Amino acid sequence: MSPEPLWKSEWVVSHSACLVRSFRQCTGRDLVPGITDAVGMARFIYEAPFVVVSHGIEPDPVLNYGNRAALRLWEMSWEEFTRTPSRLTAEAPDRVERARLLQAVSQHGCIEDYSGVRISRTGRRFKIARATVWNLLSDSGEPCGQAAVFDQWQEL
Repeated sequence: MSPEPLWKSEWVVSHSACLVRSFRQCTGRDLVPGITDAVGMARFIYEAPFVVVSHGIEPDPVLNYGNRAALRLWEMSWEEFTRTPSRLTAEAPDRVERARLLQAVSQHGCIEDYSGVRISRTGRRFKIARATVWNLLSDSGEPCGQAAVFDQWQEL
């Protein structure tokens, strides 16, 4: 008997709904066009050819979600990814710019067309382009993290 797919877990289904709801609130666009059931949204996002990542609201935010494309790009398992402080996805010199971006997202709700250099677990560098970064809000409207989506990256 094979284990249940990650996208079927209760937390991932709930978090995917938060990603979709918050993205729509911030951008007015649908992250998951045409899918209305929660499990279908979770599967679509997890298996999408574009990258979706998020982190929580800890003082040093830790990644809490990465779809299959993100796990491949950062060369990590789900377990490794979801224990990684999100600042470590950028090299030290790029972390100041990354922190500025996240502060701007906190103030404005979302930023579109972001580009920046990131680094995988093995040290492979890549540049992401045309990313949308947005605040995640709970059902009650409380901040619960930030997320990013992008479909363009280039190895450096």
